Amino acid sequence: MNESNLRDLLAQVSSGAVPPGQALELLRTLPFAEAGQVLADTHRMIRQGFPEAVYAEGKTLTQTSDALTALVAAHGSALATRVKPEAAVLLQQTFPTGIYDNVSRLFRIGQMNGSFPLVPVAVVCAGTSDLPVAEEAAQTLEFAGARVNRITDVGVAGLHRLLARLDDLRAASIVIAVAGMEGALPSVLGGLVAAPVIAVPTSVGYGANLHGISALLTMLNSCASGLTVANIDNGFGAAMAALRILNLQSKV
Repeated sequence: MNESNLRDLLAQVSSGAVPPGQALELLRTLPFAEAGQVLADTHRMIRQGFPEAVYAEGKTLTQTSDALTALVAAHGSALATRVKPEAAVLLQQTFPTGIYDNVSRLFRIGQMNGSFPLVPVAVVCAGTSDLPVAEEAAQTLEFAGARVNRITDVGVAGLHRLLARLDDLRAASIVIAVAGMEGALPSVLGGLVAAPVIAVPTSVGYGANLHGISALLTMLNSCASGLTVANIDNGFGAAMAALRILNLQSKV
């Protein structure tokens, strides 16, 4: 159940079309739905504007499938992150309309009925090695109904590549900057655009990158004021931060 459904139900109760007892039964499963070992948070859509996503890494196939089933029943759509290819093949049998992407490792069933401003979110990545994280962010945004402008392979080692896309960057409502190695890309973008910049460090890089810690520290210590930093490889978290901003923009 989303906010629109809840308002409609309250209006029907107010008009007398739906008895209070019947409405109460409909609301009993509103906070969460029990499915096997999973308690799906079906109330999150109303609280936060985005439904619970299933983090599949570390879950059994049954746990992932049960959670997706409960979320589809509640919202008509569902999203699972960090899904392994072999698990996706089996999930496809349970959810024939589901779509799996090998790069982002997202498994999507349907799509949210999101309504956001037409100005796109720019998802920018320094190198093609960062694409799995960038695509996790981009496709999460698209699942929510947001427009995305992908800008790929514009790392600071070849700064002219980034400057060639300056018009697109400055036209974005939000910029998600994904980079590994030394993680300098978000600082450069933070000095070039007025839009909020959400930085995502990746675990891409040689030994001293420390699996993304070097990039994370660079972004946290950026001299570009107001930079927001997500966790290492957390493209989904960056997309969620962007969606919170978009939700506020849509209400202005």
